Amino acid sequence: MKLEGISAFVAVVDEGSVSAAGRRLNVSKSVVSERLSELERSLHAQLLQRTTRAIHLTADGRVFLERARRILGEASGAREELAEKRGALAGPLRVSAPVSFGMLHLARVLNPFLLAHPGIQLTLELDDRFVDVAAGGYDAVIRHGPIRDARVIARRIASSERHLVASSGYLKAHGTPRNVEDLEAHTAILYSHRDADWRFAVGRRSLVVRPRMSHLVNNGILMRDAALAGVGIALLPAFLTATERARKELRIVDVGARAESADIFVAYPTARGSSAKVRALVEVLRAAYGSGSDWML
Repeated sequence: MKLEGISAFVAVVDEGSVSAAGRRLNVSKSVVSERLSELERSLHAQLLQRTTRAIHLTADGRVFLERARRILGEASGAREELAEKRGALAGPLRVSAPVSFGMLHLARVLNPFLLAHPGIQLTLELDDRFVDVAAGGYDAVIRHGPIRDARVIARRIASSERHLVASSGYLKAHGTPRNVEDLEAHTAILYSHRDADWRFAVGRRSLVVRPRMSHLVNNGILMRDAALAGVGIALLPAFLTATERARKELRIVDVGARAESADIFVAYPTARGSSAKVRALVEVLRAAYGSGSDWML
C-alpha cells in the first residue's frame, strides 16, 4: 500500500466525490482514480461503489476507513515529531472557519503564521455550516458559537459580543423597539444555521424572542448588508459591524437586555489530539483575538 492511495481514499470519502478529492489533494481527477484503483488492487478488495450520481463505501471500505485514518494520522504524526526535533513545524494543516470571520479577520493572522513556518501546507476552507470536526478530516475548526461534540476538544480563543443593529431608515419607518417585547412586532434578519429566534439575558432570566416577520440568511456579511439596506433588524457579532457603526450606517438597538454571546472557539478531534501545528495556531489566534485585543472595534 502507498500513502498516496490511502490519502486519496480518505479524501474521496470526506469530500464525497473524486473531483472534490482532487482539489483537496491538489491533483487531477484521473490521478485520484488511479491511486484508488491501485489501492484496491493491493488490498484485493473493492472499497468504494461508484455510480454516476454518488460514491458509497462498500462493507470492506467501511472496515478499512478507520484504519486508513489511523495510518494517515500516524504518518503525519511521525513527520511532525521529526520536524519538531529539528525545531520546525511542517506538513499539511487543514482548517475550516466561518466565511465572514475568515474573510474579514483571518488573513492578517494566518499570513504571518505561514511566513514564520514555511514548511506548513495550509488548506483553509471557509464554510458557515457546522462541519463535522471529527469525521471531516480537519486538523482544526474555528467556530463562532459553542461546540457541543464529545469527540472534539474545544478551546475558546476570544469573546465575541453581539448587538442588535438596524439602519436609521428602518427605525424611522418602523419605530425603535425599547424593550425585548417590542421586538416581536419587527422584521428580523436571522442566521439560518442557528435556531430561528433571539435569546437575551434579563437579570437571571433568559428570554427568547420570535419576531413576527423574519428572513433567514446563512452568512453574516449578507445579514449585515440586508440590515444596511433597511430590510430589518439583525443580531450580529461586533466584529462584523464595527465600521458601519462608526460611520453611523448601522445603529445599535438597545432593548435593555444583553444578547446571548457567541464566543469564538478552535476545536480539534479528541482521537488525534493536538499536533504541534495546531497548538501553534491556537496560540497565534489567542494572541490576536484574546483578552485585551481591540480586533472587534
